[in-house]
Amino acid sequence: MAYTAPPPARFNFAQHLFERNAGRADKAAYIDDLARLSYGELADQARRVAAGLAALGLRREERVLLLMHDCVHWPAAFLGCLYAGVVPVAVNTLLTADDYAYMLGHSRAQAALVSAALLPTLQAAMERAPHEVRQLVVSRGSALPAGAQDFDAWLQTLVPAEKPAGTGPDDIGFWLYSSGSTGRPKGTVHTHGNLYWTAELYAAPVLGLTERDVCFSAAKLFFAYGLGNALSFPLSVGATTVLMAERPTPDAVFKRWTDLKPTVFFGAPTGYAGMLASPNCPTREQVALRLCSSAGEALPREIGEKFKARFGADIIDGIGSTEMLHIFLSNRPGDVRYGTSGKPVEGYEVELRDENGRVIDGADQVGDLFIQGPSAALMYWCNREKSRDTFRGAWTKSGDKYFRDAEGYYVYAGRSDDMLKVSGQYVSPFEVESTLMQHPAVLEAAVIGVSDPNGLTRAKAYVVLKDDRDGGEALAEALKSFVKEQLAPHKYPRHIEFVAELPKTATGKIQRFKLREREARQ
Repeated sequence: MAYTAPPPARFNFAQHLFERNAGRADKAAYIDDLARLSYGELADQARRVAAGLAALGLRREERVLLLMHDCVHWPAAFLGCLYAGVVPVAVNTLLTADDYAYMLGHSRAQAALVSAALLPTLQAAMERAPHEVRQLVVSRGSALPAGAQDFDAWLQTLVPAEKPAGTGPDDIGFWLYSSGSTGRPKGTVHTHGNLYWTAELYAAPVLGLTERDVCFSAAKLFFAYGLGNALSFPLSVGATTVLMAERPTPDAVFKRWTDLKPTVFFGAPTGYAGMLASPNCPTREQVALRLCSSAGEALPREIGEKFKARFGADIIDGIGSTEMLHIFLSNRPGDVRYGTSGKPVEGYEVELRDENGRVIDGADQVGDLFIQGPSAALMYWCNREKSRDTFRGAWTKSGDKYFRDAEGYYVYAGRSDDMLKVSGQYVSPFEVESTLMQHPAVLEAAVIGVSDPNGLTRAKAYVVLKDDRDGGEALAEALKSFVKEQLAPHKYPRHIEFVAELPKTATGKIQRFKLREREARQ
């Protein structure tokens, strides 16, 4: 596909979607656990949200906290904010009152749109926030606190806004907070145009999405990955999207696969591994999947191959980031190389750089991954030091280590902070983990560096076994031997500890820093 045309100088992403889908007023845009929302109803509700925010006195570029479980109210709220030129700050639903108090203060959010189940935590946060939040609008609640409004009842009191805010593609559109694996999370500032670019460069050209598709994302809407999967991508082509409020356990995912028949599913490696290991995993005949996507962490080759063998659908693995908004390196239908992140998405450039910042041109040399593309965030809000470190002119530093093979496919080597130097040589935790997961007894693995009595770094593996079986010294030695047979001798884990589960983020990323903290306490 040729590189797409840029958006016009006057551009509001919400209005852009409404105009694209003007002929689909009666078609289902969203199906959640309790309701369906047509494209016409979505546009109407979003315009009512915009009118409601204006009635509250919110002005252009003021922030609104969006703390909702995935349901039909979420896209209406998000697009309503964009339509009004107000900035939705979409936040993780699994955080603490302290986290939300920080985000309220940092963003200076003037209003909050919240799910009823999350209201007590948000109220505790509001008591600690440094400013007063003007209005609370609650999704699917009953007994509401004084001054709060029910989302549906609120909409019924409003007349839809007639005109969108006169924004442009470079105007601030929304914020997403980084995961904050170390220190406070960073408020990542994105534009109206960034949503356009990820949809134009990935949804149709790579995923091949059309209005006939039904999309379902395990990653929630508040994540950059989920926002593309379940909002900007399907809405850009007129597809239908399934939303699920509960955690994406294997059984919860299987229920939607078999009942609602999504054709495109978006997940993460740990989720795919758990589903394949489940005794309730459906058969190929019970589902309608034509394609799956994976991001968050690199997809082990074994998982991709097993999934394809069971369902006949490829998982196209790729890498994206909050800073770039969605995937910029990806496998493609018809060109899937399991064990790699594929090749650059058209419209993006990538470089590998050595420790001195020089570009690496040769194959099989590990370097730091840098990206240049039109969907890069503007900055981290009020964090100049981190912004300068990440956003370097036209280039964005990903924080990932990669190498490019002789055929031009990019292979993940680990997060820069997770890389180990053993016997003077770099070791990728991901490479060791992927090898361990090829053993029939292993479900998941995470590798970190620990110091031996001489102060030298050695690899240690935390291993989750299949079928609740018990580990022991004999199995640990067998796993070490298994890795030695496939990798260079210095890469095998000197220590193996069997655990019931690994610490993970809400998107399923393994939190190796928590394992390092655990080692430090021992």
